[in-house]
Amino acid sequence: MSDGWKSVPVSEVRVGDVVRAQTGDEVVVSRIEEAFMGIPSMLAFIEDTPGRWFKCPQSVDGQIEVKVTAA
Repeated sequence: MSDGWKSVPVSEVRVGDVVRAQTGDEVVVSRIEEAFMGIPSMLAFIEDTPGRWFKCPQSVDGQIEVKVTAA
């Protein structure tokens, strides 16, 4: 098995996905906050794990890389 990345619309990301932001940060999506900071065109992917809490704001109509595992 090998891991790779594919670019998808931000709106297609689901809880449990691992995403890689343009900053290079990898985030295990625990929650998705819609209307980030009250802005309907923004959302934030939140990683809330025992090892880290991290928030990754994104434009709703943007693209982001999602980790995929090939069999």
